[in-house]
Amino acid sequence: MEALKSDVVISGGGFAGLALALALTRCIGPGISITVIERQAAPAARRDPRASAVSAGPRRMLEALGVWPMVQDEAQDIREILLTDSPLEAGVRPVLLAYDNRLASGEPASTIVPNDVLAAALETAAGAEPAIQRLRSAEAIGFTAGDPYLRVQLADGRSIDTALLVAADGRRSRLREAAGIKCVGWSYDQVGIVTRVEHELPHHGRAIQHFLPGGPFAILPLKGDASCITWSEEAGRAREILAFDDDAFLAEVEKRLAGRYGRLQLAGQRASWPLEMHLARRYVGHRFALIGDAAHGVHPIAGQGLNLAFRDIAALTDVVAEAVWIGLTPGDASALERYERWRRFDSGLSAAAFDALNRLFSSDVALMRSVREAGLGLVDRVPELKRLLVAEAAGVSGDVPRLLRGEL
Repeated sequence: MEALKSDVVISGGGFAGLALALALTRCIGPGISITVIERQAAPAARRDPRASAVSAGPRRMLEALGVWPMVQDEAQDIREILLTDSPLEAGVRPVLLAYDNRLASGEPASTIVPNDVLAAALETAAGAEPAIQRLRSAEAIGFTAGDPYLRVQLADGRSIDTALLVAADGRRSRLREAAGIKCVGWSYDQVGIVTRVEHELPHHGRAIQHFLPGGPFAILPLKGDASCITWSEEAGRAREILAFDDDAFLAEVEKRLAGRYGRLQLAGQRASWPLEMHLARRYVGHRFALIGDAAHGVHPIAGQGLNLAFRDIAALTDVVAEAVWIGLTPGDASALERYERWRRFDSGLSAAAFDALNRLFSSDVALMRSVREAGLGLVDRVPELKRLLVAEAAGVSGDVPRLLRGEL
């Protein structure tokens, strides 16, 4: 059987895979051919209770790609962030750190977008782009390195010759394994739980992070008087909570909200997943690159997993586009080495920082609690430090790829 041909092949049709396909097409132009390999036969009817805090840099990228106009009506800017640290039984949760979540320009540093809304927008945008071919009900199971093409093997016996293969196939990446790239990391004795609630009182665009002994409990504002609740809980206790009926489950949410938003009612399904951290030892190989969860998985304490994936996409698009513009192939080795240097340090630093924060703030030892409170209080009294932290989390400081500046 003769092999298909495509300039770039992306394995995985989730957020990362579709966003990269759009970015390469829009930045390089219609002359490039892109194939996205997807296991699903058709777009799923998504009922995902999760929501993501999209930082300013990735939001600029989505604006440049024409995706943001499709989600902005359902997006809620975060105007302020509050951090508290107290036992679950505490009747009062004093705010230890509060900061304005705007950049110096007045632009919001992050915006909450429901995952199902963002997924539908990326699906629509990719489906309207003729340069992007979608292979559905297909799976890339391996590849053979070569020049000037790499040959990708599909589970159904077909193959594709490509100048660049990108693995966007998730934490259990089959292509990462096929490339012989090992990961470092570990599992946490925690489970992530998420749901949506509607509440009696308005949130005023405020996001709140409660640091509790079982793990962080985050309240992310949605449009209207509604919020996405995301929390990390000790694994055994999480299993008990997830087995509760709706009334008992809601009571657990109310206990952690401590009456802040008045009466509550569930507004969506609940979901859960085991928490872990992993980091690929390498991000690239011969005509091969990892992005998103295939490259790194971080603790959700700072809600930065999707933003790290979008930073990968912006950086990879930058180096691949520059290579093509000067007559090289999309999988040029020097371009991929630049991508790895650009992204691996940032991802590794983020993974280590989020791991340390989770360990620090999940401890109920009195001394550790005192250290946390002193540290947060110090940050709260230094406005310049708060502004620096907001800019860093927004993804707009340092050496920023063009897309994160909103440029194609």
